[in-house]
Amino acid sequence: MTDTNADDWVSSTHEPMRFPEFVVVIASIMALNPFALDMMMPALPNIGSTFQIPIPNRMQEVLSIFLIGFGLGQFVMGTLSDRFGRRPVLLGGMIVYCVASVLAISAPTFEGLLLARVLQGLGTSATRVIATSIVRDCYTGRRMASVMSLAMMVFIAVPVIAPSFGQALMLWISWRGIFVVLAIYGALALSWSALRMPETLPASGRKPLVAGEILSAFCQTVTNRQTLGYAVAAGAIQGALFGFVFTAQQVFTGIYHLGHYFPLAFAAIAIGFAIAGFVNARLVGRIGMRVMSHSALIGFVVVAAAMFAAVNVTALPLPALLAISALMMFGSGLMFANFTAMAMEPQGHIAGTASSLYGSITTLLGIGIGTVIGQDYDGTLLPFATGFFVCALAALATVAATEKGRLFQPHHAPLQNRR
Repeated sequence: MTDTNADDWVSSTHEPMRFPEFVVVIASIMALNPFALDMMMPALPNIGSTFQIPIPNRMQEVLSIFLIGFGLGQFVMGTLSDRFGRRPVLLGGMIVYCVASVLAISAPTFEGLLLARVLQGLGTSATRVIATSIVRDCYTGRRMASVMSLAMMVFIAVPVIAPSFGQALMLWISWRGIFVVLAIYGALALSWSALRMPETLPASGRKPLVAGEILSAFCQTVTNRQTLGYAVAAGAIQGALFGFVFTAQQVFTGIYHLGHYFPLAFAAIAIGFAIAGFVNARLVGRIGMRVMSHSALIGFVVVAAAMFAAVNVTALPLPALLAISALMMFGSGLMFANFTAMAMEPQGHIAGTASSLYGSITTLLGIGIGTVIGQDYDGTLLPFATGFFVCALAALATVAATEKGRLFQPHHAPLQNRR
């Protein structure tokens, strides 16, 4: 981003909100997802005790089933928003999120809790898809990447504070109290969005719910080299992150015996993601999306290779794990905003559907990979280190194929028909 004041190039599409409020609102609705995911991490052992779950790895389902609902919901949210507008789908998803949080508070069984978590994930799929679509409605190119990075600076702070917040709540109340907090936050975000977020998709730009039109939009999305390539690459990166998130509580409490201090370690690592958002927002306008994200991808591979080599030689000390994990988060933060912006860049005419498919591909691919890594946890770091390295190599190969080997090179030609 250049030194130009943001208000000088603010889009009139999201009036009456000015640029700062727009970014904060976008970030707040996107944050519904990481809050619902990360606040639950310290509660997993307590949930297992409440429902008498004998297999520790099964507690990962509280996280993974939420993400499955999140991934599946994205298939339809964008298409619905392209037909009915952004506001009704956004507000409807947030209502589902709030209702699911209330259901989770009184869930009588573990299966009932998982059902509520699926509904929570379904609700947040609307917030993530619509937030991306709204940004795409208002901005394009490097400005879109800057907006996404600024929003991520706000909402990526959530993984830093959410586990510690969840742990602090459990000192006073049971794990069900976490869902009370999630319901309250959801209600506040819903109210703010209902009062201030305008409709950013004009009636003239809406698509009919015609099977042929929907299929055409899906085909346009998945057959575009740039969109599909960066979706798959982001999915591979997300797979490594999900593998880390699913096993973090077991690793830090089981291997390193941190106990209740586990959220502090997780927060120290997640700061890397927040720093990446700040760095990307400041530099992407001058350096470009490809230079930023491709450099981060190379660094991601180097860090993954270093961890894989170290784990195969000796036990990794806690400070080394924290440093490697923070670098992993930093590299991921630099990639995600730019991968999303580049994937969406050719899809302005079908932004809702494209955002849906992009989100579904990245999330479901990431869940599949992360679940494999998480379920392979055997009390050591080897399963995660192996998965991290494989994911990094897969992402690099995918981006190289997408760009036909031309890494770091900006494209100046129109991309709508690029295949």
